[in-house]
Amino acid sequence: MHMIPMKGEHMITSKRILAATLVAALGLTAAACGDDEETTSTTAAAEEDTATTMAEDTATTMAGGEMPDGSDVTVGLTFDLLGRGDQSFNDSAAAGIDMAIEDFGVTVNELTPTDASARGTDLQLQAENSDLVIGVGFSFAGDAKAIAAANPDVSFAIIDDAMLNETFDGPAAENAAGLVFSEEQGSYLVGVAAALKSTTGNVGFIGGVSGIGLIEKFEAGFTAGAESVNPDIVVQVAYLSEFPDFAGFEDPASAADVATSMYSEGADIIYAAAGLSGSGMFQAAADVSTETGSKVWGIGVDSDQYLTVDPSVQEYVLTSMIKRVDTAVYEITKAYLEGTFTAGETRYDLAAGGVGYSTSGGFVDDIVDQLEEAKAGIIDGSIVVPTAP
Repeated sequence: MHMIPMKGEHMITSKRILAATLVAALGLTAAACGDDEETTSTTAAAEEDTATTMAEDTATTMAGGEMPDGSDVTVGLTFDLLGRGDQSFNDSAAAGIDMAIEDFGVTVNELTPTDASARGTDLQLQAENSDLVIGVGFSFAGDAKAIAAANPDVSFAIIDDAMLNETFDGPAAENAAGLVFSEEQGSYLVGVAAALKSTTGNVGFIGGVSGIGLIEKFEAGFTAGAESVNPDIVVQVAYLSEFPDFAGFEDPASAADVATSMYSEGADIIYAAAGLSGSGMFQAAADVSTETGSKVWGIGVDSDQYLTVDPSVQEYVLTSMIKRVDTAVYEITKAYLEGTFTAGETRYDLAAGGVGYSTSGGFVDDIVDQLEEAKAGIIDGSIVVPTAP
């Protein structure tokens, strides 16, 4: 494999590299800036429109059936680092709980850890004050297993961990649910989109953190989807940091450097599963397009990032891999209220509408038929998507 040293310790390889990875992308914060009142007003309006769109999308997904009464129930929603306002992973969870408040009348306690070491403390605090505790991210899983066992009268749900017992087949605790996603399936679809739209036969993948195995699923699906269209396509892959260093999810500058290098090496589309760092990739796409006169693209993750990025880079968002954390949060709350809460794993795959792709901006409208054909193949089992590179 041809390896290109990057800034610091970053490294890129042509065609598939690095079988390392991690965690759910925390999210992409809009890069809105400006000091004048007009810019501030415009940004505020855009954020309000984004929140409204997310809520309406969630409502459409969840609509139907008689709503249970949750007026006497408290849900402790514990965001991962960055919290509400990341405009991706955490905000998707926020959209789900906002709909639960509206539909069920539940009371919600929200907490955001000040740092990684505060996750367990925050979960324990939620357990003391809530009926249902939701942790937004797999990093809560270890603490949640112990806290759930010690608090059998409180129900727990963790995003991105199956909450299974490590020594025998079964849930970690009878009051602990794991809400997991088939990210590789949605990533396959945006890989198909990338290959169909690429004019250079060269695309890129940027992962936030390597070494756990979750972001690895994004890479595996994306590469498989791209290669299903063009077996000879070049897929450049890079990760921004290695576990236990989580800086790769909060480093837009490094993502911009890596993306710029990938574009210079021939990539014209890059998929970033790197949380807040993804904003750097989109900015690089805009800068490179302006400087070279040849348009390059970025692909978003978790939320429809066409709706969350700064308007100045919106036209470079080809599509996004949608991960319906909002659906999972809403449905586990509803299940708790209806008495159908189930311990152990609940999987949100393509067939269940748990993952997918966005069409905002209209940039993939001409290839929707091919994307839907691939989607149908995954659902009927004729296409099996790998979970490891």
